[in-house]
Amino acid sequence: MGWDPVVLFFVFGLAAGLLRSELKLPPALYETLSIILLLAIGLHGGVELAEQASPALVGQMALVLLMGLLLPLVAFPLLMLLRFSRVDSANIAAHYGSVSAGTFAVVVAYLTAQGVFFESYMPLFVAILEVPAILVGIVLARGVSRGTPWRALGREIFLGKSIMLLLGGLIIGVLAGKEAVAPLEPLYTSMFAPVLAFFLLEMGLIASKQMGALRRVGIRLVGFALLMPWIGAATGLGFASLMDLSVGGTAMLATLGASASYIAVPAAMRLALPQANPSLSLGASLGITFPFNILIGIPLYLQIAQYMNEARIL
Repeated sequence: MGWDPVVLFFVFGLAAGLLRSELKLPPALYETLSIILLLAIGLHGGVELAEQASPALVGQMALVLLMGLLLPLVAFPLLMLLRFSRVDSANIAAHYGSVSAGTFAVVVAYLTAQGVFFESYMPLFVAILEVPAILVGIVLARGVSRGTPWRALGREIFLGKSIMLLLGGLIIGVLAGKEAVAPLEPLYTSMFAPVLAFFLLEMGLIASKQMGALRRVGIRLVGFALLMPWIGAATGLGFASLMDLSVGGTAMLATLGASASYIAVPAAMRLALPQANPSLSLGASLGITFPFNILIGIPLYLQIAQYMNEARIL
């Protein structure tokens, strides 16, 4: 079985960047691709949520919120042990407590290509996981301080691009329903993989630029960026078991736990902790963790989820 061509687009972009090629995508195209992906994910989730919503979902949402609070509390002491400053530790922990919408798009495409069922309301969990880690990170860094720009921060968190697009798509899908959304269905079916491929090409180019920052920082950050996905995935697997998710849903929640934000959290933390070094958090999340999850992690999380399901049946 050959490599997934969508993933190969990321490898191509990463290689082109490392070789210092002149290949570049227009910034406006990258913005457009990310908007289409996030809206498509939200829209598909909303359409299915309208048909599958149940009281059990409320309990699952509460557990996902708890997971979002727990992950940065696990990452923070690890970073302090690795001798990063308190502010940088809190900043990086917030990135790893939150989620990567790009990684989520890849796992959606991967599970769909493999024919693996997953709960279609998972985009709702992505939106829930964006917020708590940011708040925990701020409290870890500076406590509850009057100097924290809570109003501007709240606007950045709740009205930021990724959450607005995901929730907007979800709400449109729920209100419109499957039949009304049918003309837009190619957004999350036939168009999804090509759009994701070009998005990952650009992500490969961006990730290659973070490699230099990682070389300057050293092995401590690289070690954390490779260890934390396993801790996050294990946490996601545990919570998925409590939530009684399907094999695909379990693999997806493990992927969300293993991922690290590089869109919503950097913008919010820049407001809250301007003294934090953004090259550390972005170098780890984009330079190491994102490629690890795309190339190695997602297939492994699916295999573990399948093994867990078989063990439960036996």
